[in-house]
Amino acid sequence: MKLNQICIFALACAWSMGASAQWQWIDKDGRTVFSDRAPPQEIPEKNITRQPHQQIQPRRASQAAAGEANSAAAKPAAPSSAANDRAKASKSVDKELEKRLAKAEAEKAGNDKAEADKNASAKAENCTRAKQAKSTLDSGQLMKHVNAKGEQVYMDDAARDAERKRAQAVITSDCTP
Repeated sequence: MKLNQICIFALACAWSMGASAQWQWIDKDGRTVFSDRAPPQEIPEKNITRQPHQQIQPRRASQAAAGEANSAAAKPAAPSSAANDRAKASKSVDKELEKRLAKAEAEKAGNDKAEADKNASAKAENCTRAKQAKSTLDSGQLMKHVNAKGEQVYMDDAARDAERKRAQAVITSDCTP
């Protein structure tokens, strides 16, 4: 039981240390304000009741930097050099992205063209073979083929007609542009 109490106490202490790293001041209406950020410039030093101990820079220096950022944001006609740098970086990233996209599209188009060329050459070869086979079948000469047992047998008229129809189907599908 003691170990649990010690753990809870240590946890409560660690949690309260985060709360001690806050600013506390009295605003112009007399209300107490708690914040994790420094008070505005218009709050006098005497109204600040608590500052975080971890802060390295004095309050006014950090607020001056914040004030410069606010004044730069208030003047949209004259963007800061940091904003210009971000805009340039954004434009360069956009240009780089556009280059990558263009390269990917060109590569895809090249791959599609290569695939289409490959298919066209395969169709042309099938067409040539089917035309040769059909002309041989139409010639009427005796033709042998190997049956399922591995024996050579001569084609009869039914087998010749079936092969002629198959060759004509290949010609119809592959020889048309």
